Amino acid sequence: MTTKQPQPLTSDSPHSAGEASAIPRLGLLFSYDWDEQGFGKLAGNFEFDQAGFDLFSFPSNARLVGFDLEKFSARQARRGEARAWAGVISHHEQFGALAAAMVAEKLGLPGTSVQAILACQHKLHARQVMQEVCPEANLPFQALDAAYGSEVPRGIRYPAYVKPVKAAFSVLARQVNNHAELHHHTRFGHRELWVIRRLVEPFERVARARLPGADTAHRLMLEQPVQAEQFNLDGYVFQGRAHALGVVDAIMYPGTQAFMRWEYPSRLGSPVQARALQIAQRFLSAVGFDHGMFNIEFFFDAASDTLSIIEVNPRLASQFSDLYQRIDGLQPHAMSVALALGHDPATVPRVQPVAGAAASLVYRVFRLQDAPPMPSRAHQAALADQFADADLFLYPKSGHALARDFKWLGSYRYGIIHLHGQDAMHLRQRCEAASALLGWVAPYADQRAQRSSVNAADPAVHPSVDSLGPLVPGVSS
Repeated sequence: MTTKQPQPLTSDSPHSAGEASAIPRLGLLFSYDWDEQGFGKLAGNFEFDQAGFDLFSFPSNARLVGFDLEKFSARQARRGEARAWAGVISHHEQFGALAAAMVAEKLGLPGTSVQAILACQHKLHARQVMQEVCPEANLPFQALDAAYGSEVPRGIRYPAYVKPVKAAFSVLARQVNNHAELHHHTRFGHRELWVIRRLVEPFERVARARLPGADTAHRLMLEQPVQAEQFNLDGYVFQGRAHALGVVDAIMYPGTQAFMRWEYPSRLGSPVQARALQIAQRFLSAVGFDHGMFNIEFFFDAASDTLSIIEVNPRLASQFSDLYQRIDGLQPHAMSVALALGHDPATVPRVQPVAGAAASLVYRVFRLQDAPPMPSRAHQAALADQFADADLFLYPKSGHALARDFKWLGSYRYGIIHLHGQDAMHLRQRCEAASALLGWVAPYADQRAQRSSVNAADPAVHPSVDSLGPLVPGVSS
């Protein structure tokens, strides 16, 4: 068993000492949590030079002040040239994927085009492209014609789903049912606006120069709400052709859109999975995405046989990497390295599968009084002893950081466990036993305690960003 807590990166520090290396050296940008684990397994075959900072912890995230993607990528390109990087890679949604594309472009290395990254991450622009190339999978949408804090226009059709054009603060995405709710939702304090603008502005500066015709990312947009099951298609594009890794099912806490667990393999039928890949191919080709990893979140309504794209993420969903390895023997992090080196990911050897079902189990509460204590070392040791395959991630919070989670997200995600079983039933039994060892409530929908807590919470909170964590001191609200 491994136990992880988010750790800030030391910017511009090499993963391995020494200038000379007989193995390929790659730049690794904004890597933590699952990427730290995934790339750590490859350290004997590749050397990684790390750079970046952790948005989720202080003092690392103090670097938001004045952060400039152009300057950062130029600095990394100079470093990559001096250090003879064979590739550059990042699965970080906020800054890393775009920075890696910019560095690869400057060094002439394999990578996803800068324009394709921008087109995926600019959610309003992406919707406009979908309307042209895959309208059957698009949702009705419109820009919210209001600056931050200004009067909300009349004539909007409710209910509506409001979310940021740039996913940096998708913690603020939610369903609003009337004008008053939307007005209240768009009132931001000075400190909140400080955070929002510094998360979006680095992207905005690059988009203004490299994504002609796209509107500003400093705004919100509206979409038609959907009541349907949610899934994730993971894959890669090599030589212009999209290939699927698989589809992971998203299971929500009852009455919310807050993730409770992610399950693999999917219960979604193979014909629908094939349709999702075909739609992905059309969109990715349209935006010039001809090389790289991708993750597409989508709804599927079985009653109407409707598949609708939620968003397209131009990077590997690292959280699911080891689920594919446990079930199929795939090595997505190694496959992403292959792409960064210009190689076909299909040539990466598979390892021996170990299970028939696996899940990323998300532990959260919706009321402050329900938050359990972090497991002691004795509890963690017991988990390691009885569940050697478990990966435990802890997210301890208190004070302003904890209060911010409840305000911005309506819940507190305090831990994640990755676990597998022979089948779905065996997985659940093991999850319940592992949860009991830690004194946690197992994340399954029929638990009455969870249902009671959820009903006391705002049911419309969007889960795309689970936690902003502690931000720069003095910037909380």
